[in-house]
Amino acid sequence: MTFAPLPGEAAVMPTYARYPVTLVRGEGTAVWDDEGRSYLDMTGGIGALSLGHCHPDWVAAVAGAAGTVGLASNLYATRPQAELAARLASLLPIHDARVFFCNSGAEANEAAIKLIRKHGLAHGKGAIVALDGSFHGRTVAALAATGQPAKRAPFEPLVDWFRFVPPDDPDALRAAFAAGDVGGVLLEPVMGEGGVRPLRDDYLRLARELCDEHGALFVVDEVQSGLRCGDWLAITHAGVVPDAACLAKALGGGLPIGALVAGADVSFTPGEHATTYGGGPVPSSAALAVLDVIERDGLLARSLEIGARLTAAVVAAAPAGAIAEIRGRGCLWGFELAPAADGAPADANAVVLRMLEDGVLASIAGPAVVRMSPPLTSSDADVDRAADALGAALATAGVPA
Repeated sequence: MTFAPLPGEAAVMPTYARYPVTLVRGEGTAVWDDEGRSYLDMTGGIGALSLGHCHPDWVAAVAGAAGTVGLASNLYATRPQAELAARLASLLPIHDARVFFCNSGAEANEAAIKLIRKHGLAHGKGAIVALDGSFHGRTVAALAATGQPAKRAPFEPLVDWFRFVPPDDPDALRAAFAAGDVGGVLLEPVMGEGGVRPLRDDYLRLARELCDEHGALFVVDEVQSGLRCGDWLAITHAGVVPDAACLAKALGGGLPIGALVAGADVSFTPGEHATTYGGGPVPSSAALAVLDVIERDGLLARSLEIGARLTAAVVAAAPAGAIAEIRGRGCLWGFELAPAADGAPADANAVVLRMLEDGVLASIAGPAVVRMSPPLTSSDADVDRAADALGAALATAGVPA
């Protein structure tokens, strides 16, 4: 396939290694490039396009809000923000919830880190437990909480509040509390950029128990997993209720919005945190439309159907020995590729590029993991096509020799 960068593209700061395609239009799970070629979008805005591209209910909500009132800032109340806060408080299991709105997952996690510090320092406990391999964002504190040293290294020293432990290791988690200085735990119930790794239910329950025992806050980063893993929060699968949860991506359906949802007893008070754009009328209206469609069309249950079909179809389509492990839940999946017979590591990016040539968009979650985060509106035919494309790509680009 040929690719010509857009005029002016060189002026964009090169923070992403972009795939060789320029997208100009989308509808549902389909997108088109500037040469008129169509693709099946199984990247879904890295999980943000919960309803796919340009869902009519979402478009109507955004257009209606954009034509009603501009940004009010947070000096004034607006109806869409108030309605969205009340809706999230009613849907999430957090008791007597309050919502802080921002513009992204990283900002929601930054707010959560401040909340943990506020709570912990009030009791002389400043340490925060986080996980090796985790990812919480690119801003300074969120980056410091990210358990991937290569991402932190160019910017160190960062804040030293975080104590990293291996995921799903109960003994290490208990040991992290031994010093008596832990004010909170921050973790992803499904680790997204760390390879799409759902944490074990018993591990999540232990984290809740230890936080209760030590008077620490238990905060979940559900920026990638929220609204797409079978329930509003992925951690609900473990029967665990956190003290606070961070949402973004799927909540806005394509517009930037983030939310920190916390119990009233641990929430911020005036002057402790703020944002100008957070929870503006347009993104709040978009998020309300997302929640409406998910509830009306039963898309949380549908996400589990999509996940089950996708995994079964990939198993059937992939060459024997090509995939070492399949991990995920609902509409968030990682396919870890097996290394070559000579021990050479697999190249997930080469597989994704081969899928692109076949007209299917996917992404990576680590050098050997192909990630799919399809819209909750994906059809069975979409799922089967994506699995076939992955199987074909593995046959030419990723099968162990």
